Amino acid sequence: MTRTLRDQQRYPAQHGRDESAAPPAVGLAYDRHTWKEIVHLLANLPMALIGWVYVVVMVVLGLGLSITVIGLPLLAAGLLGTRQLGKLERARARALLGVRIEEPTPIPASPSKHGGFFSWLWTSLKDPVAWRNVLYEFVRLPWGILTFALTLVSLIVAWPVLGFIARGLGNVDRMMARALLSPSDELERRIAELESDRGVVVDTAAADLRRIERDLHDGAQARLVALAMGLGLAKEKVLEDPEAAAAMVDEAHGEVKLALQELRDLARGIHPAVLTDRGLDAALSSVASRCTVPVKVAVDLPARPAPAIEGIAYFTVSELLQNVSKHSRARGASVEVWRSADRLLIQVEDDGVGGARLDGGSGMAGLAERLGAVDGLLVLESPVGGPTVVTAELPWRDRGPKD
Repeated sequence: MTRTLRDQQRYPAQHGRDESAAPPAVGLAYDRHTWKEIVHLLANLPMALIGWVYVVVMVVLGLGLSITVIGLPLLAAGLLGTRQLGKLERARARALLGVRIEEPTPIPASPSKHGGFFSWLWTSLKDPVAWRNVLYEFVRLPWGILTFALTLVSLIVAWPVLGFIARGLGNVDRMMARALLSPSDELERRIAELESDRGVVVDTAAADLRRIERDLHDGAQARLVALAMGLGLAKEKVLEDPEAAAAMVDEAHGEVKLALQELRDLARGIHPAVLTDRGLDAALSSVASRCTVPVKVAVDLPARPAPAIEGIAYFTVSELLQNVSKHSRARGASVEVWRSADRLLIQVEDDGVGGARLDGGSGMAGLAERLGAVDGLLVLESPVGGPTVVTAELPWRDRGPKD
């Protein structure tokens, strides 16, 4: 699995660039492409007038009233409206010019959806997509007048060359649409995606904290409370009934062992000591030994990755092997870990019944979301009858000097 594959799966033809083929050459007998270009050029003037008037009114009112409390919110709302104008122009270019431009990443439409009013206001005011749409509408008016006039005159007095004129003017329109109506670039899209992924990370961390609290409350804490009560009763009976007190102390000793085991399991679920001390090879071998089917582990890494990446890799394998134990009915499984360029690759395979799906209720969807939140990727191949192969990909980061 390579970075190219990751990008293709995450952004299939979504880089904001037009990949459509050029229209066929112009002939004296006009085809449908030429007629569409003519319609587009004649529609430029009314569309440009609508956009220019909207933008001028929006900018003048917003900036003119910026000294009042309503000026900047009015400007922000107006900028959101220019996004709708841009959407309309992209649709027109797609229908009449054959230019397919990806829609830019949306921004919140109301303050309540994005961390409060001032956060929404700032995001809207600095929106690069909206300001490029403003520039587009400004330059469109003189261009719309020119293209409308040339096309209309050519329809009347220069019919034999109208197709060539329409093609030339249409190509300028295509370039203008690509330059000003496309998404900023992949970076703008990635920033928005990472902002969304941040919510997944926060939700996952909160869920983990609730799980730890629940395990402590229902497990070790409950046992320790029962242990304290038992020792208190044993203390009262130690003089009047030594045998009963000894039995109660013996029972308390068993409770201590169980509480210690639960605390060890809980600590292993947070971050296992073997991972910190000896790395992924030893830690994954320990996880594999607890699986209900035989597991072969092969770790081929030139060095240890950063602790955060190492921890994510460990818990990814741990969850995948739990799925093998619970759902696969396999006779054997394997775990391979290696580095490829700047990516850490993990592959878990089993010879079970297959048929696993990301939405199948086995926790795979949640695992895929957690990996995606750290710029990772999860690929599942599980035909009915098996085998099941899960490939996880994480960014590689070297350990720092203090790690």
